[in-house]
Formats: sequence, C-alpha cells, structure tokens
Amino acid sequence: MSDLYEQVTDDQDPITKIIKKIPGFGGYIDREARRAADKMLRDTIGEQFRELWKRVGNVQQDFAGQGELEHLDDLEKAAMKIQTFIDKMTGASYGYAGFFDAQKIKEDELAKIYEFDAAMLEYGDDINRAIDNVETSAGSDGLPAAVGHLVTLTRDLVTAYEGRDQILQTMETLEE
Repeated sequence: MSDLYEQVTDDQDPITKIIKKIPGFGGYIDREARRAADKMLRDTIGEQFRELWKRVGNVQQDFAGQGELEHLDDLEKAAMKIQTFIDKMTGASYGYAGFFDAQKIKEDELAKIYEFDAAMLEYGDDINRAIDNVETSAGSDGLPAAVGHLVTLTRDLVTAYEGRDQILQTMETLEE
C-alpha cells in the first residue's frame, strides 16, 4: 500500500513534472497526487467489499431457495454492515483537506493511513473466509455459529473504519 503514492506520482506526464518545479505549485501537485492515491485505494477497497456484499446476497438467495429461512435476517444484517462500510469508505470526501495539505503531511502519517487501509483489505479476506464457512456449514449444526461469526466480523468492520476517521482527526488536530 505504501507504494500507491509513488505509483501515482511516477505516472505523471512530463508537463506535470515540469510544473512541479514552479515554486509553490509542486506542493499543490503533490497534495493532489496524495488525494488521488487515497481515492484510488478506497475505490479498490470498496470494489472488494462490493464483491463480498454480492456473495452474501447470493448465499441469502440460496438459503431462501433451500428453505433455510432461519438465518436470512442475520445474513441481511451482515449484508447491511458491508454496504454501510462501502458507503463510508467510498462516499467520504477524499483527500481530507487538512491532512493532505502539502505543508502538513508527513510520510509516517501517510504510512499509518495506508497501513490502516491494508488492514481493511485483511478484514475483507476474513469476511470472505467467513462467507465460505457459512456456505459449507449449510444444513449442519455449525451454521448458526458460522452466520454469527460473519455478522460479528461485519459489525467489527464498520467499527474499525470509524477508527480510520479518528486517526485522521487526531493527526489534523496535532498539526494545528
């Protein structure tokens, strides 16, 4: 994840690289590149979770078709938590103006945010495995526990994302 900013800046055209040499303008370009990297990362995470949301919907359909109605409400809770996360992750204004100001940003702060976003991707892997577990547990005594685990992971996901906002707010406050 820490290479994302470098990827965005390395892909700049020669004109942008020249413009960065203009006093004061380079900071603006760097800030915009950081914002673009932030948006690209959050869009990628959002897409991964859209796929998970679709999978939960497919499991719901399968269960409904098989008459396994007992767990549909809990699966809907999990799907709603995933959708809430997607909305928060992709819908937030990207770039957090104060955090991404050229004069204020520090590489270690940016690294903390990228590490946090990498953890979100790991949550995605955990949720994917939990969905696998729900699918393989269908019709068994382990199904209630598998569904409960999925619901817990999705609830924790939304709570964890709120921690990202707190990190940014703390960093902005420290910068002022």
